[in-house]
Formats: sequence, C-alpha cells, structure tokens
Amino acid sequence: MTLPLSHPALSATDPELAALVGAEEQLQADTLRLIPSENYVSQAVLEASGTVLQNKYSEGYAGRRYYEGQQNIDQVERLATARAKALFGVDHANVQPYSGSPANLAVYLAFAEPGDTVMGMALPMGGHLTHGWGVSATGKWFRGVQYGVRQDTGLIDFDEVRDLALKERPKLIFCGGTALPRTIDFAAFAEIARESGAVLVADVAHIAGLIAGGAHPSPVPHADVISTTTHKTLRGPRGAMLMSREEHAKAIDKAVFPGLQGGPHNQTTAAIAVALHEAAQPSFRDYAHAVVDNAKALAEALLARGFDLVSGGTDNHLILMDLTPKDVPGKVAAKALDRAGIVVNYNTVPYDPRKPFDPSGVRIGTPSLTSRGLAAEHMPAVADWIDRGVTAARAGDEDALAAIRAEVADLMAAFPAPGLPTD
Repeated sequence: MTLPLSHPALSATDPELAALVGAEEQLQADTLRLIPSENYVSQAVLEASGTVLQNKYSEGYAGRRYYEGQQNIDQVERLATARAKALFGVDHANVQPYSGSPANLAVYLAFAEPGDTVMGMALPMGGHLTHGWGVSATGKWFRGVQYGVRQDTGLIDFDEVRDLALKERPKLIFCGGTALPRTIDFAAFAEIARESGAVLVADVAHIAGLIAGGAHPSPVPHADVISTTTHKTLRGPRGAMLMSREEHAKAIDKAVFPGLQGGPHNQTTAAIAVALHEAAQPSFRDYAHAVVDNAKALAEALLARGFDLVSGGTDNHLILMDLTPKDVPGKVAAKALDRAGIVVNYNTVPYDPRKPFDPSGVRIGTPSLTSRGLAAEHMPAVADWIDRGVTAARAGDEDALAAIRAEVADLMAAFPAPGLPTD
C-alpha cells in the first residue's frame, strides 16, 4: 500500500526533508514494529505536537513565569499536570522534563550530592544507563552500585537486593528498567528502601501505559518518586514526567527548573495533555490489557518454536530472547529481521558472554502492533515469521527474508496505523 502525499507546506519548502518524512511514514505503515519502546501516537497527539505553542518561551511554572504572555500556556501546563495527577493518583506531577534521562537526572539533583552512593539494576541485567551505570553521567558523578537477576531464573533476588542496600546504604534506589519482562514488585523494593534509609525511585518509562490502564500494579503507594517517559506504552509524545508525594514536590520542581532546564517545550506539554486524556478513556484500559495478552500469546508461540526467553516468558509488554541456542548472534538476527520487515532491537541478555554492541539477544514487544489492532490470534503468525527470519539469518537466505517481508506488508495493509496518512 502506497500512502498518499502529506505535509504540503513542508514539501514546498524542503522537498528533500519531506521525502524523508514520507519514506518514514511508508516504512512505519509497511513493517511490523516490535521494538518495545516504540508506539504509534494518535493524530490528535501529532497535531498538538505541531501547534503554535512551539513559538512561546515559558521559563518557570504556571503562575510564576519569567516571560509575559503566558495566559494560554499556563492553562495548557495546568491541564497536563491535573490530568497526570488524576490518571496516576499522585500528589504532585511535573510535566516539563524533556525526556526520560533528564527526568532521572533531576531526581539525582533533588536528593543526592556528587559522590553519593546510588543503587539500580545493572544495565546488562535489564536496567537503564541513568540508574548509576558507569558510562553514564550518573555513574561518573555518583557512586553506582548495581543489583541483577538470578542466572537460573532471570528474576530479581530480593534477599540479595536487601543485603546490598544494607551494606551500601544508597541515597537512591531505582527500580524498573528497559529489558524487564516480569512484574515489578514495588512493595518489596519499598520495604528495602525504608530499611536502608533510601529514597525509592520507580522508573516506569516502559510500563506507564500499562499502569494507567490497570494492566500492571502501580508504584504510587510505595515509591517516593515516579519517573516516566510519556511515549512508549503511554502513547504520547517524546517527553517525560516526574511524579511524587507532596513532601518532595518542591525539591523535584526546583531540580527540573532552574536546576537542569530552561523553558519547557510547550507543544510537547500540550501533546502530553492529549495523551493523558486518551489514557483516561475506557478504551485505553482495553488497549493496555491487550498489549499484555498479545505479549503472553507471542511468548507462548515462541517457546513452542524452541526459543529461549529470559525468565521463561513475560508479564508485561516485553520479551527478551537469548538466541544462543539458535546459533545466531542477536545483531545478525535483528538486521535480518529488519530486512524481512520485522523491526526489533538486538540486546544483551543477563550474563551475556558477548559484547554489548554484538550481544546474544533480541528484545521485542507488543505496544505498536496492538495499537494497530492485532490480537492474540495473530501472534502465532508473528512468531512464525520471527522463527523463519532467524533461520534465514543463520543460513544467509535473502530470498526467504524477502518472502517474509511481503507477507508482513500484506497483513499490515489490513491494519492501518494510528496517525499515519491513509487512502
């Protein structure tokens, strides 16, 4: 299916760039997107992201700006903040962080001093760079200590987490990550944080939409601070939020501005408000549960085809596969699947003997395909394509990859993506 031409003003002004945007629209329409951190936003979110709110500078917070002419901007930010508080049931929300990493940096600025000990999941075990990993500023400016998962189960050992926390006494404990296929036990982390005197930070960037839709337990009763992006499963623009108990509101706000940022991106704030409004609708609860149902069905279909899944499956939107038994490196498989129209990312697996840029695993997820309307009944076909694609990658069979790509495009044509041009 060829998409119609769009963006007439852009096409007239900069046809080269317009062609690239059109090519990306076509690619997103034709391919099966399985990267768990990606999604499709609605046309309403796209429109809000491109409004004249882009033209306005707004350093400060609503009612306390350093620029005049904020009559409408203040209302936009208040609307986004109120919707975040209502949707997640929190005391305080800050919708200004530019993205997830700056949001996490603001947490450090609010609660720690350079050189303090902080604790998070190790990056190779599924954590995030900003949870104190060495190559990140958070690991260079703070003393990062990391916990992991058990090699035999792929699950967090909370006795080990507790022992590490009591030994190291970190100022911050991060829970959450980027490659965790199982439910996060926020209550267990909270108990350890209380016992060790740490501030508990729940980084729910990947699962915020599942939490909002009731498909994953909420950290709100347990965590001192919640950090999240607003894209991924929440289906908003590329932005972030920090939420907290009222006692931490001033520290969080001061850390975001003036601590780390100048003026917020008002067009993004508006798009966040739209996404939060959409996430408050009953249909979004159906979506969140469908994401999990699809992931579980896909995991079962992959297991039936002999794939090795970290922790043996999934409770959320994400599946992490170790391709060592398939005798194909993760990077080779990911690039071959891309040629087959199946977009994934290569990823380290716990205790991976291979290097991070050439790891053993592939990470996949179901948010995007669920946004297109695919259901559990389609997951065996998806698993079959992945199986055939990995086999073709091992054999170097480009014809097989081309055949899969045609089949994928046929199915995608029957399930138009939200926000993309249609005939």
